[in-house]
Amino acid sequence: MPELRVCALYPQLMNIYADRGNLLMLQRRCEWRGIGFQVFSSNLGEPLDADGADLYYIGGGQDRDQKLCAQDLYEVKRDALHAAAARDAVILAVCGGYQLLGRSYQLGEELLPGVGLVDLRTVRAEGPRLIGNVAIEVELGGPEHGPRVLAGFENHGGRTELGSDASALGRVLRGHGNNGRDRLEGVRHRNVIGTYLHGPLLPKNAWFADWLITRSLRLEQPLAELNDDLETAAHEEARRAAGL
Repeated sequence: MPELRVCALYPQLMNIYADRGNLLMLQRRCEWRGIGFQVFSSNLGEPLDADGADLYYIGGGQDRDQKLCAQDLYEVKRDALHAAAARDAVILAVCGGYQLLGRSYQLGEELLPGVGLVDLRTVRAEGPRLIGNVAIEVELGGPEHGPRVLAGFENHGGRTELGSDASALGRVLRGHGNNGRDRLEGVRHRNVIGTYLHGPLLPKNAWFADWLITRSLRLEQPLAELNDDLETAAHEEARRAAGL
């Protein structure tokens, strides 16, 4: 029986907006199919095992906590995260965690170092926060994955700009996205994925949770179907909230 091993980075510090629900969603959808599930954490000052997990997860946090995690990511975990990405482990980062995937995050007078997994920079803008329900169109590849919609909620003061070597996760249908200007949202480089969508993300998009499981375990066959009436209703409600 396959087992999905998930490493949650800083689960006590980077867990606003109910982002822990993403881990619970992965666990339930594995257990309902008879797939083993193991979750463990890597906290401040603790080394990260580059081979120890199939999926690495970073949620969002308040400014003070995000600063602590940024320094730890850069000084303690950077090399291991790069090694995990190089072997195509899945890395999913949401909101504050997403901002730390890139080269830097300018927070007022302070420049937080990024872990440098993707080519992007984020700057905390003086203007209004980008807040509201959001829906994006994504194309994740494969015949069974044409254009699909991810729906969620965004609340961020940072404006993220993708560099020339970075590709967006999706195209904004409703909402603000990375910066409220270029209609792009998130980032994807191979199996490294960052997004501002939370609320949390996966319970509103069960199909994406399944894609992550399949990708993390490198399964060649589709996952067994589940009765997703409630999950479909949650997704449709999130789309309606965003104006789709």
